[in-house]
Amino acid sequence: MDQMSDSGAAKHTIPVIDRMMDVLAALERRPNGVNIRDLTALLGLPRTTIYRIVNTLQGHDMLRRDDTGAYHLGRRLLKLASHVAAGVSDIDLAAFSQPFLDKLSTELGEGSKLSVLDPEGILVLSASQGRREYALTVAPGQRMPIHAGAASKMLLAHLPPEEMAIWLAKPLIAYTSKSITDPKRLGTELARIKRLGWAQDRGENAPSIHAFAAPVFDRSGKLVAAISVPFLAGAEPSRMEEIRVAAIDAARAMSEAMPV
Repeated sequence: MDQMSDSGAAKHTIPVIDRMMDVLAALERRPNGVNIRDLTALLGLPRTTIYRIVNTLQGHDMLRRDDTGAYHLGRRLLKLASHVAAGVSDIDLAAFSQPFLDKLSTELGEGSKLSVLDPEGILVLSASQGRREYALTVAPGQRMPIHAGAASKMLLAHLPPEEMAIWLAKPLIAYTSKSITDPKRLGTELARIKRLGWAQDRGENAPSIHAFAAPVFDRSGKLVAAISVPFLAGAEPSRMEEIRVAAIDAARAMSEAMPV
């Protein structure tokens, strides 16, 4: 036979992994979390089986347990998702960007990251840690607000008008007093960002965190990602300018190194 039938393939599965996937699927449908009792009722499995599965998944950071005892999907899944997003491109952006981010963070002492826009929103694909005192920690796999943040606005600014309109029609949450929640005002800001070639965050997602971002293009001129550098509020103007220029230079270097 050239291909196994569905019934034949089913004979070659591992039941415990099937049950594990059932647990993950149940949590996917319940963003507010699910406790052991509810999982037992939902899946019709013994409580001890559910407990062993969630305990194992939690140990691998695939699940997390909150203070109420409810389980949620874990951060490790976001890290795995970042590799899936990289696979959508012709190149592995996560791996390709790492030397540029490492050089940027070494020169500045601040953390840096590469973000992309996927159907779910903004995803941090890769990151480099800074060594400067009080440098902010950044990690791949993080999800960021679509409208609040330097990289987010940069990615949004380069969308075709019809795609941008879809995102701007969604609820725009005010994370801080600096968050732009009016679609018209945000549209004006995005046009300005596209014209300037860089974006700034003055505390839109968190009051104490500022950032600069710059665009990364492929050889056809299409925006594929944004490099950004977050830093603590209160930096001197000269330091802010140093960060802005370094982010632009790193993004330009990565764009120029893109394979044909």
